[in-house]
Amino acid sequence: MKNLTCGYGPHLMLDLNDCNPAILDNLEACFKLLNELPEKIGMTKITQPYVFRYSAPVPEDEGITGVTIIAESHISIHTYPRKRFAFVDLFSCKPFDVDGAKDHIVQFFQSKSPVFHVQERGAAFPSAIRIAS
Repeated sequence: MKNLTCGYGPHLMLDLNDCNPAILDNLEACFKLLNELPEKIGMTKITQPYVFRYSAPVPEDEGITGVTIIAESHISIHTYPRKRFAFVDLFSCKPFDVDGAKDHIVQFFQSKSPVFHVQERGAAFPSAIRIAS
């Protein structure tokens, strides 16, 4: 017998530059993304998205912040319309189509200069160790 470590799951992090500022500043659009994305990637939404407008002391930092809690973890967004920038995190204990999710989010915000990172998390997480015979 040997131990096979599968890890806890992927964490997709998107830094989206040169986005459509009208979408970045649209509360309903951000809600829609967070509401529909879990089903698109095979996840289980356990709450409605919580999305709100942030009024910062520095106007350039104002934007929209939102999160959806999924049974598998969470999806969060932070937008900066005046800077044409957004951050999106998608973390899951369940494998998902990372490239499909990335492409959908990039297209949604119409980012012309996306940067993304994928980190496999939890290699030592106890439930990630399976015994193979």
